[in-house]
Amino acid sequence: MEKTAVKRKKAAVADLCVACGCCVKVCPLQAISIWKGVKARVDESRCVGCGRCARECPASVISLKEVQA
Repeated sequence: MEKTAVKRKKAAVADLCVACGCCVKVCPLQAISIWKGVKARVDESRCVGCGRCARECPASVISLKEVQA
């Protein structure tokens, strides 16, 4: 029997991030941090793909991407 790859969604931050921190405040699992005061960074091992960060981002630079699990 063949195993099928499980696809899950994870947050991804574009380079245009202004590090406002809105995403950090709403992440229920603290999967997002501001890296060197420049850009938000997602810890994919903690991210569950809930999308709260993407909805809250005022610059609309966070999206949910499918990744292999």
